[in-house]
Amino acid sequence: QVQLVESGGGLVQAGGSLRLSCAASGRTFSSYAMGWFRQAPGKEREFVATITRSGSSTYYADSVKGRFTISRDNAKNTVYLQMNSLNPEDTAVYYCAASGGAVETAPSRYSYWGQGTQVTVSS
Repeated sequence: QVQLVESGGGLVQAGGSLRLSCAASGRTFSSYAMGWFRQAPGKEREFVATITRSGSSTYYADSVKGRFTISRDNAKNTVYLQMNSLNPEDTAVYYCAASGGAVETAPSRYSYWGQGTQVTVSS
């Protein structure tokens, strides 16, 4: 069982940056691949980024590649999402999730989810 708590969301102007954090409970954090997803009003939840258990490999949605960076600190049981060059299309609730398998892009492949943190980018 893993419990996830996101933080770091907020209101930012276009072109700005935010760093999201996701703190995990339990002693098995390093056994999970971690992902970030987002959901805008009226839209389906979409993949943003994922990172392997060791942090050695990362994968990104095309829409955020080059602007967002996912990282993790297994000693702190925390995964991060650094978001730069934000634009209004990035406005959404951002969720972190844990997958017991390899890195995945489909939400259905993730077993544990946080409650989400709102990111709003003003133009």
